[in-house]
Amino acid sequence: MTKNNLKHLKTLSLCALIAFSSCKNEEKKEDTMAKNDNALLQEWTGPYNGVPAFDKMKVEDVKGAMEKGMELGLADIEKIANNPEAPTFENTMAAMERSGKELERVFTYYGIMSSNVSSPEFRDLQAELAPKLSEYNSKISQNEKLFQRIKAVYEASQTTPLEADQQRVVDLTYKSFEMNGANLDAEKKKRFAEINKELSSIYTKFSNNVLHDEENYVTYLNADQIGGLSESFVKSAAQIASEKGQEGKYAITNTRSSVDPFLTYSTERELRKQVWNNYYSRGDNNDEFDNKKLIAEILKLRKERVGLMGYDNYAEWRLQDRMAKTPENAMDLMMAVWPAAIARVKEEVTDMQAVANASGDNITIEPWDYRYYAEKVRQKKYDLDSEEVKQYLQLDKLTQALFYTAGRLFNYEFTPVAEGSVPVFHEDVKVWDVTDKDSGKHIGLWYLDPFARQGKRSGAWATTYRSHTTFDGDKTVLASNNSNFVKPALGEPVLVSWDDATTFFHEFGHALHFFSSNVKYPTLNGGVRDYTEFQSQLLERWLSTDEVINQFLVHYKTGEPIPAALVAKIKKASTFNQGFGTTEFLASALMDMKLHLADPKNIDIAKFERETLGEMGMPKELVMRHRTPQFGHVFSGEGYATAYYGYMWADVLTADASEAFRDAPGGFYDKDMADKLVKYLFAPRNSMDPAEAYRLFRGRDAKIEALLRDRGFPVPKS
Repeated sequence: MTKNNLKHLKTLSLCALIAFSSCKNEEKKEDTMAKNDNALLQEWTGPYNGVPAFDKMKVEDVKGAMEKGMELGLADIEKIANNPEAPTFENTMAAMERSGKELERVFTYYGIMSSNVSSPEFRDLQAELAPKLSEYNSKISQNEKLFQRIKAVYEASQTTPLEADQQRVVDLTYKSFEMNGANLDAEKKKRFAEINKELSSIYTKFSNNVLHDEENYVTYLNADQIGGLSESFVKSAAQIASEKGQEGKYAITNTRSSVDPFLTYSTERELRKQVWNNYYSRGDNNDEFDNKKLIAEILKLRKERVGLMGYDNYAEWRLQDRMAKTPENAMDLMMAVWPAAIARVKEEVTDMQAVANASGDNITIEPWDYRYYAEKVRQKKYDLDSEEVKQYLQLDKLTQALFYTAGRLFNYEFTPVAEGSVPVFHEDVKVWDVTDKDSGKHIGLWYLDPFARQGKRSGAWATTYRSHTTFDGDKTVLASNNSNFVKPALGEPVLVSWDDATTFFHEFGHALHFFSSNVKYPTLNGGVRDYTEFQSQLLERWLSTDEVINQFLVHYKTGEPIPAALVAKIKKASTFNQGFGTTEFLASALMDMKLHLADPKNIDIAKFERETLGEMGMPKELVMRHRTPQFGHVFSGEGYATAYYGYMWADVLTADASEAFRDAPGGFYDKDMADKLVKYLFAPRNSMDPAEAYRLFRGRDAKIEALLRDRGFPVPKS
């Protein structure tokens, strides 16, 4: 995911705030900056067109930098709003694109301190700053003079259209202000701003509650409780326990990268249940860090806010500028797949129960058993052992596979920068210089932060510290990928699962989307939520190409390539466990939508989740991928609220585009297809309508049948 980097201001999708670039004159501002020695506000210096001063980043500087950044940003906006000249694209829209450069720099550091190196001190500061940032948002979105200038440019462009990229900026900006209450009367604007302020604090509290439960629920094992676990996992668990002051024990931390392999391989059923309960109870422990009441309040406030603008529900408001357009269209897609998914789960559970019975295990399959017995079914059906596959999936080799793929499709070359030449925020972070293979032109820098640690949020995500634009000079990209692989013991390789390797490719797809941008204006680097996951999901497909498998999947001890027979098993089992994967995802996506379509008055979150899953026919043997109390995509901000379905919307495009590559003369490395991929699907970012961009690539709209084929589900004859 372009995963929730903490630029809260993007929540409102205000183009003025997305841009965060600077006004270009203002001697007074320059004097102010010269006198302000706060490192977080300073222009980036050094190599590669300037880089963030992560080595000077301090929590105690954040509050002052934020407040000064907001002050300067609002000064930029006031200058635009009070310009005595008639509104034009240049003196209004382009000026907005340049506004708030200082605050953008501060937000780069703020995002790192929030997601990568969080601390109790910073979380307290987050809680204090959240309402102030919301007020800053509202002062821009509700600036009447500013909106009238935007509206004048927009209305003039309806009769005398601008150049295509300028028109797109105008349309997106006007729509964003309109959706955020710019047309409301003064009283409703006041309430709109109050709601946003309340929500900003609740979002911060929600996120910090989940992080608290991830950090504080750790399961420690004794030597007689590590049955079934791999040697590398055991060594890593021992090291983590030692670092936590539990020498001689083995730590299972409350993050997916630790929980999933434990649930897959541990022979200790009661411990599997304990670890499972810890993980799926985050934010749901009926204590001071419980999120259920916060969610109820979020739902009420969201509905009230969109009601001020005349919308029946939050989903109706949110989806109007997405590819799906309406909640009904999103629900239709999900419900077209749901029956096949739960039917496949029934088949998978039958297979697992048979294996358990044959093994003499006197059990009925429960959610903490699913991964364990699914792995046994995989071994029985396909003679495929995930642990055996893992021996060929080394993180450093997979990183080289990313670079190979980028070279073949995008003509990029990745070269490690000299250690110490570019500041980083943690010793684990490595940096590469990205250049064009033919011309040597510098494209940007790629930062990789691969390992889990205290203070780092779970999951995997991609973000940018600087995006490509050309309207005020050619800006090069600073992009980052962030993972939570378990750090190995000293001298040991990092071995990952096939699923984690797929996610690694996925997040790199986001980075390539950033690097390949050819847009002129900052606003056009934004994305449409149910489209932005498409490019990254598509890149996952290159992991299983013969070129990647034969070159980069080598045994971590012998260096021997992965055997052809094992590759054949992997490909044969490609649709294995799709019932589980599809159902756990769809349950979360449907819950997201149904929560926002429901009446939130007096809503009981636990009861709603339980009853809704029952009505949907959710199989009891598995759980939502993200249970409601920990659903950060939806409740730690608004980026994925009523938009989690977007992964499946994008998956339809992915499956359809994959078939185009499969059928091309050169397969997944076909030169003509690769050129079209970059030209129409990656480089334009949000400078053209996503549906139009896909039609230019494919010659038609995507078809859902491709998704059903891809997952091994029945395709209706009609």
